[in-house]
Amino acid sequence: MWPIWKKEFSQYFSSLTGFIAILVFLLLNGFILFVLPDTNVFDFGYATLDKFFFQAPWILSLLLPAITMRSFSDEFRSGTYETLVTRPVTKWQIITGKYFGSLSIAVIALLPTIVYAICIQQLAEGDGIDGGAAIGSYIGLFFLSAAFIAIGIFCSSLSINAVVAFLLSAVSCLLLYTGFSLISRIPVFVSGADYYIEMLGMDFYYRSISRGVVDSRDVIYFLSLIFFFLFMTRNRLKSN
Repeated sequence: MWPIWKKEFSQYFSSLTGFIAILVFLLLNGFILFVLPDTNVFDFGYATLDKFFFQAPWILSLLLPAITMRSFSDEFRSGTYETLVTRPVTKWQIITGKYFGSLSIAVIALLPTIVYAICIQQLAEGDGIDGGAAIGSYIGLFFLSAAFIAIGIFCSSLSINAVVAFLLSAVSCLLLYTGFSLISRIPVFVSGADYYIEMLGMDFYYRSISRGVVDSRDVIYFLSLIFFFLFMTRNRLKSN
């Protein structure tokens, strides 16, 4: 698994594309958080990272599919997958190697955003940002990223075209993140089913973790979702 992990990680940074993607992610979040009218912390009136934690999932739903879209698509297109499966590795090792390689890149993209918290804390008067809620939100972003990557890996196994894989992954991430929440607001479900429908979506559990209390049900949901899509990827590879 480790050689595949290392290959996925190094391949992403073998050109400027990887660095540019992460730089765009950081600049876009910084622009929204510190510059854009009505969303920057200066207009908000007090020290908080709420705007960042609200917008970050939407940006990640595009960034992470861009990271994973070539995971299997390029292997299928170039014919290197056939060579890969002849090596003494199992399909699970191939999948988890690619998965953790992509997850490592996501963590690298998230780590510099701690600078936002430091800047806001330095600018704040009084106690500053709520540390517990910020830590909880970062944990939520990690699990959300891990789930997005599992979805992206699966979508990449569905097509030899990386662009198609990206579109499938981005749409799937957005639907699973906010789709159930939107469906729950349909008037016919307001009588009580809305809560249970909303519980199917990732945003429900992301918001729960972001409150600063990591509930075991939230963790189990994300781990189950990750395992489901990795398992579906394995089934897809077995059918090839």
